[in-house]
Amino acid sequence: MFSIGDFARLGLVSVRMLRHYDAIGLLRPAHVDPVTGYRSYQAGQLARLNRVVALKDLGFTLDQVSAILDDKVSAEELHGMVRLRRAQLEARINADLTRLRGVEARLRTIEREGVMGTDEVIVKKVAPVRVAQLSARAASYDTEDIGPVIQPLYRQICERLEAARVPMQGPGIAYYLPEDDGTVLVHATFPVNLDIDDGKAHDFDVMDLPPIEAAATIIHRGPMESVGPTFQTLAHWIEENGYQALGLAREVSLHCPPDLDEWVHELQIEIAKP
Repeated sequence: MFSIGDFARLGLVSVRMLRHYDAIGLLRPAHVDPVTGYRSYQAGQLARLNRVVALKDLGFTLDQVSAILDDKVSAEELHGMVRLRRAQLEARINADLTRLRGVEARLRTIEREGVMGTDEVIVKKVAPVRVAQLSARAASYDTEDIGPVIQPLYRQICERLEAARVPMQGPGIAYYLPEDDGTVLVHATFPVNLDIDDGKAHDFDVMDLPPIEAAATIIHRGPMESVGPTFQTLAHWIEENGYQALGLAREVSLHCPPDLDEWVHELQIEIAKP
């Protein structure tokens, strides 16, 4: 038997925490001296303590921990919970990092207000191109909603083209179609040399992206989370030159190495005189 102090040190928790667990019936001491009230614990109770602490650190409330322990959760089930919690935390961290990069990009935009150069914008005609594509819906056109949708789409279309042994004939092209409910239909595509009907034999669509008679284009360097200032430079140019933007931009992936800071995209927005 161990005193509450010794048991706390062995379990790497505080005495105050053990007293609280006792008070709510989550971990009762093995023996309580009826005269002194001193609590004593057995080494075998460390197993329950380990589960209590692990489940609490996974984000479960103490009531939930008690219910789970009453169901005799196994070590294997705990590992499964840990893996699930890790995935949830990683997703939250990635979302927070994306949001932080977006804020930093917005601050850089604010710093550049009034001094945005527009000489890097080029107007050109974009030829039609046949593409293989996958599509999915994003909650909005915000970067934090688009990123988690377009990135898996690109991975999937690459895997499916490779499995079908269909070579890519050019860089990836993303385009977006706004829906009436505020959502956005996201398309990840690669140019391919296929007939339209060939898409029926594969798990992707084959279609022709139409030409753009006049597109205002600009090069964006760096991760797409920081694309805001580049888009705003393009917006200033369109307005100052008397054009009207038609629809959302196409994004052509010119260079996408593992280092996001080295990414290069061309943004293309169809324009016309009002």
